Formats: sequence, C-alpha cells, structure tokens
Amino acid sequence: MVGAGQMGGGIAQVVAASGRRVSLHDAAPGAVEHALEGMQKSLTKLAEKGGADPEEALARIEVVEEMVPAELMVEAVVEDAAVKEDVFRRADELMPPDAVLASNTSSIPIGSLAAATGRPERVIGMHFFNPVPVLKLVEIVRGRETSDETAEAITELARELGKTPAVANDFPGFVSNRILMPFINEAVWALHDGVAEPEAIDTIARLGFKHPLGPLALADLIGLDTCVAIMDVLRTGLENERYAPCPLLQRLVTEGKLGRKSGQGFYIY
Repeated sequence: MVGAGQMGGGIAQVVAASGRRVSLHDAAPGAVEHALEGMQKSLTKLAEKGGADPEEALARIEVVEEMVPAELMVEAVVEDAAVKEDVFRRADELMPPDAVLASNTSSIPIGSLAAATGRPERVIGMHFFNPVPVLKLVEIVRGRETSDETAEAITELARELGKTPAVANDFPGFVSNRILMPFINEAVWALHDGVAEPEAIDTIARLGFKHPLGPLALADLIGLDTCVAIMDVLRTGLENERYAPCPLLQRLVTEGKLGRKSGQGFYIY
C-alpha cells in the first residue's frame, strides 16, 4: 500500500481486516503514524459490531520505509498525475512481473498510469469511497490495455474484501466523479449566487434527494482541493468548460480552507 492518508489508511485497514498482510508506505512525515491511530479507533468501533479483532488486524500491517515487492500494489497518494506516474514507474521496476498495479485515483486516466510501466495489461483502477471501512462500493476502472484476467482478479478481490465492485471504462472522472463533481460544483454555484445558505442547500439535498450528506458537506469531507483537481481533470479530459470549478470553490482552496482536513471549508469543524 503506497499512501497512508485518509483513503490509503482506510484501504490498508480493510485489507488487513480481511486476513491479508499489508506493507504500508508513505513518504510524508507522520502520515503512517496518524493512519495507524485512525485504524485503531475505526477497528475498535467496528469490532463492537462484530468486525475483525483490532490487534490482530493491526498486526498484519507492516510499516516500511520504501516500497517493497508484493503481489498487488495499491496506490493512494495525492491526486496529481505526475506524482502517481512516478509511483507506478518505480513500482513497475520493483514488483514481480506478474504483480498487479492498482490506483485508487478518482479521476486520473488509468491509461496515463499504465503508460509509465512496461505492464499496461496489469494496471487497473481500484477506486474506493470514503470512509473506506464503511462504504461498500469499489469502482473498478479498466484501462484500454487492462487484461480480462487482471479485471477479474481485482473484481473478485473487492468482493472478498466485503465490497461491491462496479466496472467502468477509462474516461475522465470515470462514472462516479463524472456525475458527482458537477453536482457538487452546481451546489457551490448556488451558494456563490446567493440562492441559499450552505445549511439550506444541504438540507434540500438530504431531505429532497434522500442523500446522507448534502453536497457542500460532502465536498468538505472529500477535500475542496481534491474537488478542484477532479474538476480540472474533467474539464481538460472532456474539453468542456462546463466542468470548470466555481470561482468560490477555487477561492476557498487558495485560502487553505480545504474542508474537514484543514478545519474549515463550507463549514467550520
């Protein structure tokens, strides 16, 4: 597992809870320690509902200073194409020839990651949803050269992890964010134009559309910087300005108001 942020830590937890061993690497100082603390809390809470024993699951996670050889590499680093491509380039050199290289990217084309390797047929998207230990969906994204064998193996793995896989092809934003991000962006435009306050916008979405979270609260959970990054991928990849991030969304990111992870976004935490 490369990346121990909110998503990477959650993926490592789910894999370890399934009985598999995980090597966890993150170059950012303190990231792994923070992830392990979060896993301990999450596993303890889930154990009360019949989940895996927290100590046994954590014992299956080995913290490593660098990437190590494995049957499967799952990448969950920052949503930046150049950073991800570098991870895939290094993983391709290190991992056994038959290892699968998977990305948790929410929008970056799988083809661009596969092109950084010599094994495009064994590169695939494995897009989990936040919070990973709770939400069931895994969006399996097939690149143009992803083999049937790879897709079938990763789809089966998702099921073994207790998830529900749904297969998508390699287009900007895939299915999930091609639908979700314009919805969030339009909610931000409603706020920008003074149509309603954040609480009213989210209440209308929650009660009117039966969504568990309103779009502005969800954006705060995802991270406003991540939302902007995904919108930029959609705008560039689909060559359509209707995917341009709302100026208010861009301004909040510039001000460092990124949502829950910074303590303030559309709401204060």
